[in-house]
Amino acid sequence: MRDQVGQLFEQHITVAKHTLDKLSTEINTASQMVIAAIKNGNKILIFGNGGSASDAQHIAAELVGRFVKQRKSLPSIALTTDTSALTAIGNDYGFDRIFERQVEGLAVAGDVIIGISTSGNSPNVLKGLVLGKAMGCKTIGFLGNNGGKIKEYCDVNLIIPSNVTARIQEMHILIGHIICTYVDDEY
Repeated sequence: MRDQVGQLFEQHITVAKHTLDKLSTEINTASQMVIAAIKNGNKILIFGNGGSASDAQHIAAELVGRFVKQRKSLPSIALTTDTSALTAIGNDYGFDRIFERQVEGLAVAGDVIIGISTSGNSPNVLKGLVLGKAMGCKTIGFLGNNGGKIKEYCDVNLIIPSNVTARIQEMHILIGHIICTYVDDEY
């Protein structure tokens, strides 16, 4: 059992090192994009499915509540939390449109939309990002594998160099925390 724990830690460390090597510039760019949007009076909209939905909620909560230091609340919404909207949109329009419809109703030009998909191919995440981009929002993809179809619709792609969902998710939340650190430094 201890051997397996060590192997999993080693996998995590390896993916973290590769992520640092490949994505430092993109992480800085995404962080500055989020900061600029907030300073301009815009908001951050975040969404994903399953564990990525939880990550969206986690990151949004760090911005609205606080991350490390006491600061003013910042405008961020996880589009994964309104069960009435999710189920109504899913029932009336289809599950693949649950984020698209919320983006249509809530986003304005200049907002930042963060779509999270470990495969890079989640149809509902893709549709939300496509519409947001068409509306004049900035788009960031927290992705895995090779970025999938979603990478074509993002201003910044944070593609984790792994095809293991757990390692991808671990890096996504680490990057979310890094962005929150940069935001805390500004406020």
